[in-house]
Amino acid sequence: MNKAPDFKQNLRRQMRKSRRSLTPAEQRQHAHGLLATLRRLTQFRRSRSIALYLASDGEISAEQVIHYCHKLGKQCFLPVLHPIRHNRLWFIQYNKDTRLTNNIYGIKEPALVKAPRRPAWALDLVLLPLVAFDDEGGRLGMGGGYYDRTFAFKQGWRKDRGTRLIGLAHDLQKVDQLKTESWDIPLEGVATEQRFYRAAR
Repeated sequence: MNKAPDFKQNLRRQMRKSRRSLTPAEQRQHAHGLLATLRRLTQFRRSRSIALYLASDGEISAEQVIHYCHKLGKQCFLPVLHPIRHNRLWFIQYNKDTRLTNNIYGIKEPALVKAPRRPAWALDLVLLPLVAFDDEGGRLGMGGGYYDRTFAFKQGWRKDRGTRLIGLAHDLQKVDQLKTESWDIPLEGVATEQRFYRAAR
């Protein structure tokens, strides 16, 4: 019997519970620390078009990062569930005037009304959420495979070529090792409120 799916599901439950248990004050503190971590990264400083997300389910908030990007004149994009292609993402430009709506998971995303889109391959940097991560660049997501399918074109690429992928997480979401699958797209690293973990592989 294959125990891997059970392990992943148990780890998802454990990590989601841990991050939801953070107090509002701790969440704000972590969001502030995350911005400090990213500001030190050359990949972040050099990027002009950056995809982020609006936090839900206890995820580390990227809102301070979004405000900072806008202040510097960087373009911010949010993921939107692709209306036709299953388990794929579009990226819609986001600013203070962008109208938001709830998707099928109850997550806020830009409404698809004449909104400027950016192809995944044309983004400089993607800062994506995760449930757990390890030192190797492994990422455990929610299980839908949206990011893996959307960025499948990066299979076999060097991590530091083309669109760069960096995970965002609370430091408490780090684990010793994650089993990866052939279709998993490895991250260049993970930024937390404490530091940047550069992927070993």
